[in-house]
Amino acid sequence: MIDFKNICKTIDGKPILKNINISINKGELVVIIGPSGCGKTTTLKMINKLIKPTSGTIFIDGKNIEFEDDIKLRRNMGYVIQQTGLLPHLTVEKNISLIPSLEKITEEKIKQKVYELLKLVELNPEEYAHKYPHELSGGQQQKVGIARAFAMNPEIILMDEPFSALDPITRNQLQNEVFNIQQSLKKTVIFVTHDMDEALKLGDRICIMKDGEIIQFNTPEQILRNPANEFVKEFIGKDKIWDQPELIKVKDIMIKDPVKCTPERTVLQSIQIMKSNHVDSVLVVDNQERLKGMVTLKNIRKKGENTTKLNDIMATDITTVNEDDSILDVLEKIQHLKIGYIPVVNKNCVLIGLITRSSLISVLSNQFIDKEVEL
Repeated sequence: MIDFKNICKTIDGKPILKNINISINKGELVVIIGPSGCGKTTTLKMINKLIKPTSGTIFIDGKNIEFEDDIKLRRNMGYVIQQTGLLPHLTVEKNISLIPSLEKITEEKIKQKVYELLKLVELNPEEYAHKYPHELSGGQQQKVGIARAFAMNPEIILMDEPFSALDPITRNQLQNEVFNIQQSLKKTVIFVTHDMDEALKLGDRICIMKDGEIIQFNTPEQILRNPANEFVKEFIGKDKIWDQPELIKVKDIMIKDPVKCTPERTVLQSIQIMKSNHVDSVLVVDNQERLKGMVTLKNIRKKGENTTKLNDIMATDITTVNEDDSILDVLEKIQHLKIGYIPVVNKNCVLIGLITRSSLISVLSNQFIDKEVEL
């Protein structure tokens, strides 16, 4: 929907943006983040032509915005800034309805829209519509600013560090509201911030910038798991993924070479395999490494003679997880089923690893210890 093609910006001979090439999809919430002076706000303001590029082209829905009327373009975009930009002499209702009234929409329709938007941002219209900005808290003012951004039902919403001046509790509440509104209305949102936690919480994709260049543009998960370079690692925090447990995958923590054997092995042979590997169970796989079952020493003592084949006594009703499942899914299964291990298979049921309760605790506790040592 929005395409930056070879965008450069130079001011007084100093390069501000260097060959920016990104595409933002319709209905996507993209967060632009980076240190102060990296060019993130400049990039945002180019979308509504508040700043124009020195070279390169920006397209919206395939149209070169250079040839679009500036006023018309901006009126069809929502814009939310840190200072809210509310006019102090106008009521909440008048602030929200300012642009619609310029477009000669009927008063009845405008009032209906204002009340809908106030409800959307969880402000009671009867209570807040006739108040003035100075009668509102900072968080309430920002809610009005968000409501105003949606007044013309735009497809694109630009948000320039809208919550950076708010206290943590209010900020968290507004982040949740923006996320829920975007999920509900499916608008295209470009959100500038300097806060990585905010970016991870909100973004479908995150664009990390430094010195006017894009260093990495990907999903939060991919950035956490595969940072592009040392700058990204340092910027997001080396242990940030451990603060986002839903993003930790089974393949990140599984035992990658579990003890296994084929179903043609005898009980005696499987016992020797277990002894030599200091385990009390063995996973049974076929010649293509597909998981077929599991045998434990307890199982053998109950059912097996030394010459009995594992195929005849192995348990086949086994709970498994996929390599891309979240660690939270594994923890839930272990707790719910009261089991101590879960084999890991790929989409073809090939055994690729094993999660055990002890290995899970070991990995998580080692990570915690590492953090404590750093502190």
